Amino acid sequence: MRRALAEARAAPGTGDIPVGCVVLGPAGEALGSGRNQREALSDPTAHAEMVAIRAAAAAVGSWRLSGCTLVVTLEPCVMCAGAIVLARLDRLVFGAWDRKAGAVGSLWDLVRDRRLNHRPEVVAGVLEGECSSLLAGWFGQHRDLR
Repeated sequence: MRRALAEARAAPGTGDIPVGCVVLGPAGEALGSGRNQREALSDPTAHAEMVAIRAAAAAVGSWRLSGCTLVVTLEPCVMCAGAIVLARLDRLVFGAWDRKAGAVGSLWDLVRDRRLNHRPEVVAGVLEGECSSLLAGWFGQHRDLR
């Protein structure tokens, strides 16, 4: 999670929400990492998870990321949860819950839907306080929360 937090801290430099992600191989090696880049790239799909999954797939030479773990600072949205399932990632680890758009238990639970052919193991709340604080600080500076 510390690697994902380091990625997240780099995102605000481009005006992006501080979310970071890393995909780890079966031996724990980093295969791909990413941070939110929607603003930087003008790409609605450039979420941290999507960037990291693309990098990991390129490193492995396959879209199948079996045996791999995705670690992200914020609960994935529907798009990213779908990509996690489709990439056949074995494990998902996330920090902060996303009560507005989360698809791993908050609003939906896409990754555990029994109708899908793959369901990764989920570990939630890892360094939750640190992940939440980073996001709250960013939103406090960029939005009127009153």
